[in-house]
Amino acid sequence: MPPLAQLLPDPDLPVLIAGPTASGKSALALNIAAAQGRVVVNADALQVYDAWRVLTARPTPDEAARVPHLLYGHVARDADYSVGHWLREVGAILDTHPNAVVVGGTGLYFAALTEGLATIPPVPAEVRATAEARLRAEGAGALLAELDPPTALRIDRQNPARIQRAWEVLAATERGLAQWQEDTDPPILPLSRTSAYLITPDREWLARRIARRFAAMLREGAIEEARTALPHWPASEPMPPWTRAIGATELIAHLRDQMSLPEVEAAATLATRQYAKRQRTWFRNRMRAWRPLDPA
Repeated sequence: MPPLAQLLPDPDLPVLIAGPTASGKSALALNIAAAQGRVVVNADALQVYDAWRVLTARPTPDEAARVPHLLYGHVARDADYSVGHWLREVGAILDTHPNAVVVGGTGLYFAALTEGLATIPPVPAEVRATAEARLRAEGAGALLAELDPPTALRIDRQNPARIQRAWEVLAATERGLAQWQEDTDPPILPLSRTSAYLITPDREWLARRIARRFAAMLREGAIEEARTALPHWPASEPMPPWTRAIGATELIAHLRDQMSLPEVEAAATLATRQYAKRQRTWFRNRMRAWRPLDPA
């Protein structure tokens, strides 16, 4: 990554920093915010939950004391929270902090912010209950097979939650998610009005960082976080969003004497590398206009 002095952007423009997990984006955001008197705003869909600080690599208390960090750990595990909720909160923050640094790894959040978000009617509870029951009984493939072709082509087929959401929208509105997305509201922050950076690390460099980071998480309290979450852990699928922190399922299994700690570390490290690969693919396809940064 170039020296920080070369990265200090126009102080009047908001800064967007995206990148795969463990790539150093949070440290870069903190340094820019501290140097230019900005606030840092979270754009990671799991760092919003109060259940996980260590396991989702939220800023430490010392880091949060250096500059204000917003939208971190402010959502209860059982609360309903979506990209729409996040977008409304970010919009309000930008009204008072127009030069905020928005940082994270959730591409959908950045797409909603810079490209707009479709206004889709709420899904009735009975439709959601049917989707959840079918997901448990038949799997995501059954729901995927019933999606309209444009949505099926666009959707992340490895993400059951996205498939379920698309099926619910089609069932509730009789319009595919792709069609709704084509009728998108204007973005609240067009990319042309930002300084946007995309961290693009080498795979092997990132793999080493991922391995070191999960080992550090175990030392810094991830097991204790999982122990606190254990009484609230769902008994069956579908799992709510807060449970999807990488390593959480494995740590719960460890606390139930179903996995050894070395097995947890190996499985969580592999899952993190796989997640980073999916992030890089998404960023490569959707963020070509962002300025790339090599952190090595």
